[in-house]
Amino acid sequence: MPIGEAGTGMTAWGQVDMARSQVFGEVAELYDAARPGYADALAAEVLAYADLGGRTAVEVGAGTGKATVAFAALGTQVLCIEPDPRMAEVLRRNTSRYPGVRVHSGAFEDWRPGGRRFGLLFAATSWHWVDPERRRDLVRDALAPGGAVALFWNPQAVHDARVHAALAEVDRRHGIDRSPHAEPVSAYGDVPGNWAGQPGWPEEECRRDGRFTELRAVRYRQERHYDTSRYLGYLASISRYRVLPPDRREQVLAETAQVLDAHGGGIEMEHFSDLFLARVA
Repeated sequence: MPIGEAGTGMTAWGQVDMARSQVFGEVAELYDAARPGYADALAAEVLAYADLGGRTAVEVGAGTGKATVAFAALGTQVLCIEPDPRMAEVLRRNTSRYPGVRVHSGAFEDWRPGGRRFGLLFAATSWHWVDPERRRDLVRDALAPGGAVALFWNPQAVHDARVHAALAEVDRRHGIDRSPHAEPVSAYGDVPGNWAGQPGWPEEECRRDGRFTELRAVRYRQERHYDTSRYLGYLASISRYRVLPPDRREQVLAETAQVLDAHGGGIEMEHFSDLFLARVA
């Protein structure tokens, strides 16, 4: 998900916006085809930190497996928890060649470890959808002593200032905020979790909790080109576009397409993979 998702899973009162958290299954195939993945080195970084030693990892909100496959390809056994059965169906298909991957269809808040303790819990652009009042306790219940937590997101930013300005005007006309193209590259700085002033980075939350140690943050970045069609598919899979009335959503996407086609038929983005690591004390 873009930071447009990562910063807005909560209402102003800190409660999960359930209406938006459950719209992805409507377009599970489009989500799988259009959403970007994560930096190639990220899974290896997480596994080196976690030092699983053969223990199983649990993934929260696995979606269609954008991150799952990278971990499974490195030999990790993963229990995937995915609340939407339509997303879980695509996830099962994408991970069918990895016998170490199992899929549990249900909400993380309702899942119970059943006496099992895992060596790693990771969440790929999904942590912000988990109940903020319970999630740290749920992590403690799931992990073995010394187990690792890996939370990561993949925000993007626009390179071309002209494209950014033109798309910002479309967004303003239709009341769209925090879209993937909402910020220029300069707004993100060089620090992981520096998301142009948007909330969601978990470091302060974990420090306040006091039950986590060995906190670490890593950023990867790469340039990515989307042609107009691919970018529209990407936007159409994002919750803030999904919850719009269909006619309004189509109008926003049509005007976005006009901007991109007027600037060469696509958009150049800087793709970040921001990773937060911690260990239960």
